[in-house]
This record gives sequence, C-alpha cells and structure tokens, in this order.
Amino acid sequence: MASNGVSPFEQAQLQLSRALKIQKVSDALRARLQKPEREITVAIPVTMDDGTTRVFEGYRVQYSSLRGPYKGGIRFHHDANIDEVKALAFWMTIKCAVAGIPMGGGKGGITLDPKELSKGELERLSRGWVGALYPVLGPERDVPAPDVNTTPEIMRWMADEYKKLTGDIRNGTFTGKPLDYGGSEGRGAATGAGGFDVFKALQTEMKLPESVSVVIQGVGNVGGNAAKIFHALGHKVLAMSDSKGGVYSPRGLDPDAVEKYKKENGALKGFPHAKYISNGKLLELPCDVLIPAALENQITKKNARNIKAKVVLELANGPTSTEADDVLFKKGVHVVPDVLANSGGVVVSTYEWEQNLKGEHWSEKDVLHKLRKLLDRESKNVWERSKKLKTDLRRAAFALALERLEEALYAKKV
Repeated sequence: MASNGVSPFEQAQLQLSRALKIQKVSDALRARLQKPEREITVAIPVTMDDGTTRVFEGYRVQYSSLRGPYKGGIRFHHDANIDEVKALAFWMTIKCAVAGIPMGGGKGGITLDPKELSKGELERLSRGWVGALYPVLGPERDVPAPDVNTTPEIMRWMADEYKKLTGDIRNGTFTGKPLDYGGSEGRGAATGAGGFDVFKALQTEMKLPESVSVVIQGVGNVGGNAAKIFHALGHKVLAMSDSKGGVYSPRGLDPDAVEKYKKENGALKGFPHAKYISNGKLLELPCDVLIPAALENQITKKNARNIKAKVVLELANGPTSTEADDVLFKKGVHVVPDVLANSGGVVVSTYEWEQNLKGEHWSEKDVLHKLRKLLDRESKNVWERSKKLKTDLRRAAFALALERLEEALYAKKV
C-alpha cells in the first residue's frame, strides 16, 4: 500500500482515468483496460535443504494481449502481492504500446526474500514457478523476463524447465537469459542505457544544460548502469543510494568506485569523501535530473513540494504518485514517465525474443543502435503529444499508448 493509502493498482487505474479525459477511446477499450485478461495465483511447494517442504505463493498477471504476447518481468520480493503485480502488468501494457513494440502486458512474482534461500532452493523454486504456469506461457503467448531480484541465471533455470516440460527448443519464452544461453547483447545495460537515450532525445526540449547534475536513487542494475553512463558521458553524479541510504558529494561521485565499495562493504555508509544521507533527503537534493531507480511511490504529495530537480527521469516503475505529478507539473518540473523512460529493458527483451525465434545473434552495437533510434523517435512523439494536448509527459505517453491499443482492437475486429 502506498503512503497515500492508494494501492499500486488503484494508482495505475487513476493514471488511466486521467489519460482518458484527454484521449477519447471506445467503450470496448475502456472496459478491457480496467481488468486483466487473466490473473493466476499458484502455490509452489519446494523441498528445502533440510528436507522440509515450504509452500510459496507465485503470481502471473496477463493484462492485455491486444498488441502481441504478454511481456513482463518476474519479481522475487517479500512485499510482492497480486495487486502490485496487476499494476505492473497494466504499466507493461502501456509501456509496450508507447515503445511501439509488438507485445502486450504481463507481470509475475513470488512472495519471498531470496536472500533467505540457498542457491539450490532458489533453483527449485524458480523451476517450480514454471512447473505451475508453463501451460499459459510460450513465445506466442507470454514471454517473461527478469525484474527485482531475478537474474540471468534464474532465467536460464526457467527457460531450461520450460524446454523440459514442453519440448519447445526455440528458447523464445524467457528473455534476459545469459549470453551463452540465447541472451541478447546489451540486455544488462538496456534499461539504464535506454533511460539515457530518452534523456538525450528530450534534453534540449526540457531546456537542460549540456552537462547536467544527476541524483540517483537505487544502485542496482538499472540505477548503477544509468550512473555509469551519465558519468562516462561527462555529466556529474552528485548522489547515489541503496535501500538503506545514500552518499552525496557536491564534487561528484565515481559510480564504479561507489559500486565497488558497496560490494566490499555491503552498504554505502562510510564511503570516503561523501556525506551519508537518507533516501528521503536524497530525493530533495538540488540537481538538474533526479532519477528514482528503486521501488514504487517514492515521490508523493508529502515530498513533491520539496523536489528541487528540474527533471524527474523515472527508471523505477511507478515511483511518482498522481498527486505528486500535479504538484511537479505546476512547479514546471518535467516528469519523464516510467512507461517511456525505463522501456529500454522491454525493448531489448523483445529484440532477444526476435533473435531467438529467427535463430540470430546481433552485436551489442546493433542492439543499442536500434534501441537508441526507437527511443529517440518515441520520446519525440510523446513530447509532441504533450505540447498538442497541453498536458504533462505521463498523460501524453498514455494518450499515445491508448491510440495504439485502440488501433490494435479495431484491427482485431475487422
């Protein structure tokens, strides 16, 4: 539950209803987007290392297949629940439509803290998730990917289990796999790299200087890669954080050094020549670009007035509440929404699926070039739509997605 008492799915539906006020759609599409096409909760029994059996709760929500197979990650998190997964599956539906890729929206999860399981237990659990859900998965049906706390290795186990159970050797059901198991070049950095591509496409329009100051909440795969890319291309990373807190230096941080320190010490506290600050304070630091790259509902009605960034680039899913959107829009802060800003991951996942089905392997240069071209085009489409509708970038992105979903629905009827 968000701090404002609104659940993630209610938040998603609120964003939809706001977009529907500026983008007219048919009653049929409106009705379809209010509920997922299918939501599944499964019990996954796992034999633990001590011989006991523990039953975990797993989920898959298949929200919309209007534009193609369901696409979306699987998260292993102690707070994962069906409502959150439903919201994420809805956002994936919108995200794939904004990116213009031939995919629908889905999401999955298991409620657990993966740190509490041994590697063997984690593998049995991952295979168990596939065992419970494989009849509804497949390259033409539903194509899962990694998300919070799931790795290429977990995707390998899942892809292997699917192959064993179905005999399908095309390897196109799971994406985010290791390179030696059909994974795509550029996939690991795709969300962070894509976020930078979106920033670059809109930098001039948002009246940002050539070299910007950046604050990043989250040092995982997404936030860490974004930090390295911004830093390498001449921008100043002022602050970075993990779930416990962050480090701040007005002179700028070296993201590689921060990552190394975190690996060696398990936390960021004590990082030399930097001030240790809370995640709450980190969000309110003065900067050009604030990048929430952690979890949902970080910028709310409570702290939106204190945000001093000129631009919020959402690399996490759902980090800004609807009320905060309004506050920031009035302040002239551009919020580049998650459904555009963090779509690099799903775009490159789709490239992986395409490579698997065609039996091809593209170079990292080709993958990232294709990604940059696509995101440059769609970022400009969203910006133009926001100017035309005189609205914020989130509603503009939703309006574009709704138009494309309507076209897909019409094509199905014809």
